Amino acid sequence: MSDLKQQRCVPCEGGVDPLDRRAAENLLPQAKGWTLNDSATEISRAFSFKNFYETMAFANAVAWIANREDHHPDMQVSYKRCVVHYSTHAVKGLSMNDFICAAKVNALLDE
Repeated sequence: MSDLKQQRCVPCEGGVDPLDRRAAENLLPQAKGWTLNDSATEISRAFSFKNFYETMAFANAVAWIANREDHHPDMQVSYKRCVVHYSTHAVKGLSMNDFICAAKVNALLDE
């Protein structure tokens, strides 16, 4: 299994099948702390911080990863918490890009 955080996202315009539950479950160990939703179409993780400044610094770092990889999550940002959701809208489910970005987000916190 290659290290996801060393990989780059590839453009996804649809026309391919999303990852199935088994494939997503096999990739989850490389995205520590992320959870798969019931329909296996999204992974998400909640991150907690000491204050608003740390939360915003993290959210901005996630935005930097998203722009660099051209793969953008949905995010919920509040005072001490940021929840990041990945799903590939073009395939209506999960792709490798979601797991690559999740691993890169984890690397921001050395996880």
